[in-house]
Amino acid sequence: MLRTIAAQKYLHIMAILGVIWMIIFNYIPMYGLIISFKEFNIVRPISEAPWVGLDQFKEFIQDDNFMIVLKNTLGISFIKLLIGFPLPIIFALMLNELTSLKLKKAVQTITYLPHFLSWVVLGGILTTWLADIGLINDILMNLGLTSERVNYLGEPDNFWSIVIISDIWKELGWSAIIYLAAIAGVSPELYESATIDGASRLQKMWHITLPSIKPTITILFVLAVSGVLNSNFDQILVLRNSLNESASNVIDTYVYKVGLQNARYSYATAVGLLKSVIAFILLIAANRVTKKLNGTTLF
Repeated sequence: MLRTIAAQKYLHIMAILGVIWMIIFNYIPMYGLIISFKEFNIVRPISEAPWVGLDQFKEFIQDDNFMIVLKNTLGISFIKLLIGFPLPIIFALMLNELTSLKLKKAVQTITYLPHFLSWVVLGGILTTWLADIGLINDILMNLGLTSERVNYLGEPDNFWSIVIISDIWKELGWSAIIYLAAIAGVSPELYESATIDGASRLQKMWHITLPSIKPTITILFVLAVSGVLNSNFDQILVLRNSLNESASNVIDTYVYKVGLQNARYSYATAVGLLKSVIAFILLIAANRVTKKLNGTTLF
């Protein structure tokens, strides 16, 4: 064992640096979670803050905004999960069927590009396009599909659709990478045997490719379910405004508002902790369900 460690010392050094980074930035700050149960004030240390028990959690549940932020968070996240999760799988399967290598690379490059742009940049682009004098209105007016200009981001009814479609557009190509990698690991002999048996490309996709990448799909699904309370804070923050606030106020933006803007650090930490606890429960539940259904688990 010591000889193996000595032979791989540089790999261990790299791993140790990552572990140290996680301890400093992920584990040590967890001490601050105790302010969820205290009335913390920045003028005195955490140890001197008075204990208030579960008062912060009760206040959040009784808050008038609780049902609004919960509805928006779950609504956006579940629709993203329902539509946005299977699309990269379908896209990866379609890319895998392309016989032209040049076309495949071109499609991959075009679909990957939006991922490398921050939501600050894309948010500015979308805000401009969706304005009443923006590109979308110009196109629709010229095609005769609308008779008057609309400020799409100014209407709450449009916000969920804009968030979901823009998120899929940005991450579709990048999310398909892991599925393409899993497909690349499928044995060519399986396809050759299926071809000899007279299977069509669709049949090979359904009976060979999909079952072969099922473990990958399962693991990513479990992770997606555990993150259902995450609504992509960056995206929503740059797209929300005072006109669509009723549809754009999610847990993350609520925590940002009460925590940083209103300086209610204990209350915001309690909301964040409650969200993490629920996410952990969802992770365990999704992991157990997938284990019973197909025997594949994350842990």
